Amino acid sequence: MTDSLTRVIDLKKLRDEENYKSGMIRKGVEPELIDDVLQREEICRKLLQEVEELRSQQNAASKDIGRASAEDRDAKIAVASSMKELLQSKEAEYSSAADTLNKLAIALPNPASERCPDGGEEDYEVIDITGDCNQTPSMTHSEYGEFMDWVETEKAAENMGSRFAYLKNEAVLLEFALIQYVMSKLVGKGFTPVVTPVLVREEMMIDAGFFPTDRNQVYELPKDDLFLTGTSEVALAGLHRGDLLEESSLPARYVGYSSCFRREAGTYGKDTSGIFRVHQFDKVEMFSFCSPEESWNELEMLREIEQEILNELGLPHRVILVASGDLGAPAALKYDCEVWLPSEGQYRELTSCSNYLDFSARRMKTRIKSTEGNQLAHTLNGTACAIGRTLVFLMEHCQQSDGSFVVPDVLRPFCNLDVIHPK
Repeated sequence: MTDSLTRVIDLKKLRDEENYKSGMIRKGVEPELIDDVLQREEICRKLLQEVEELRSQQNAASKDIGRASAEDRDAKIAVASSMKELLQSKEAEYSSAADTLNKLAIALPNPASERCPDGGEEDYEVIDITGDCNQTPSMTHSEYGEFMDWVETEKAAENMGSRFAYLKNEAVLLEFALIQYVMSKLVGKGFTPVVTPVLVREEMMIDAGFFPTDRNQVYELPKDDLFLTGTSEVALAGLHRGDLLEESSLPARYVGYSSCFRREAGTYGKDTSGIFRVHQFDKVEMFSFCSPEESWNELEMLREIEQEILNELGLPHRVILVASGDLGAPAALKYDCEVWLPSEGQYRELTSCSNYLDFSARRMKTRIKSTEGNQLAHTLNGTACAIGRTLVFLMEHCQQSDGSFVVPDVLRPFCNLDVIHPK
């Protein structure tokens, strides 16, 4: 197959392994689309075989010219020329068929793991519940942000539009304390810190697995052919694009910080108050390149770090295993960590971690050199801290009856604040 075809999904597995196919169907892919891809893949394989046979024949015909006598040379040249025209025609036919196949195959998601529950958004499996959910704060996070003069949304709406906010006063110090706390923790665990670009090319969005499915959520700068990322995961995935990694260097773990941008298409009327759901936010993201044998253990490690952070911040939470129909295109399996939001009386998502297996590594051609030959790496990601949304939960869990805010112990060394009193 051509390079473009080997970079989409594992077409051989799709053809030969029923679990691979069924994992896509469990994500909501129509069986007819898969059948269409497989039929076109078979056509491409046959055309490629014909191209290779013609190329071999043309090479032989060209060699015959050099061996031919003077009186036979013209005839041999005519045969070689005819063979070249036939080859070019067959190559064009194959190229057209391959392009059509690629456009279909690029839309196929990573198959859901057999561990994922069947179903949609409400069909998750609860894995763990931690902490006390009996808090009853007197103010919601949006009321408290205004009360403490931490969040300004009216001027932001005038100047930028809806779903933007100014963060002010001690909330800014808390934000940077969160960043420093999480970064320090992860660097101490062996992660390499990275500040990533927030603008990437379209090809990087495709290779990271976000296009074409999430394109409507992404801000585009068409004059520059660049896109604003909704997570530093995209740029981190490109750190080893095209690399052949030494097995001894794995796992290669990174922790990235960046501002993030999301259009929030399809969320009209949802979470309109405060800073729970905004277009611009800051996030610290974990990313790991590892061997296929270790990727499931790596996923559990990322989940443990996320829970460790939530526990140290004093945030009661639960961990759910996301159902197959609610998974994004690149994830084979995903955990969500949902924190209790007292004002709503329910758990809301704060962090998540996913195993992409070889889905994005295949597109980026990130491989591992081993004694058994080169193989595709596995990539994983996990949210270490979504800063603004973490502040939302802290504003409800750390507010006191007198309106003051008790800073979590782990943040105090980074902001020099213990208790913040209303002005």
